[in-house]
Amino acid sequence: MGRAGTLTSIMARMARTHTFLLLLAWGALPLAADVTNCACDVTRPETLKARECSLCLEAEKHHGPGEFFTLKDVNPRKPNRWLALPQAHTPGPHALHLLPKETRNRYWRYAIEQARGKFGDEWGIAYNGQIMRTQCHLHVHVGRWIKAADTAKFKLVKRIEDFPAPADSGILIRPVKGGFLVLTGEQIMETALVR
Repeated sequence: MGRAGTLTSIMARMARTHTFLLLLAWGALPLAADVTNCACDVTRPETLKARECSLCLEAEKHHGPGEFFTLKDVNPRKPNRWLALPQAHTPGPHALHLLPKETRNRYWRYAIEQARGKFGDEWGIAYNGQIMRTQCHLHVHVGRWIKAADTAKFKLVKRIEDFPAPADSGILIRPVKGGFLVLTGEQIMETALVR
């Protein structure tokens, strides 16, 4: 077996090792729940036992006054994070862009009021895109803005009524003088908030 045969054999082993390591790393990543085919159905309580339905279950417990409510994020890795949710359920993945515009505007006002009350002018609100969401029930993350997350991709939006409602990505909002900086076009947005 000449030198060329040895190199080919070594390269084949290296390729197999790299493939194995990539598969191992991929298997260790947390997989997002596929909320595009959400099966949470409040008329069938057994469906609410699925992990991706836990916020639907929480919404069922909050039938108080008002359309929306706020919960402390129960994830122990996010001790400084809150969630703002509508009480109402919608079919499928409970997507933000499917809310009627007036309801969506009230939802944003509510979330901003909660954010200001908890974090003053250092707040941020994040809605993850459907691909990265792990919960079916519509929710936005409310937290303290990480200043290092600023990017030139943000657009100035002066009024809540002009917030975009993307169907294919998340949305990130933070206050600035004269309005709000808004970012769309990415799936994971909550990483711009302090955990």
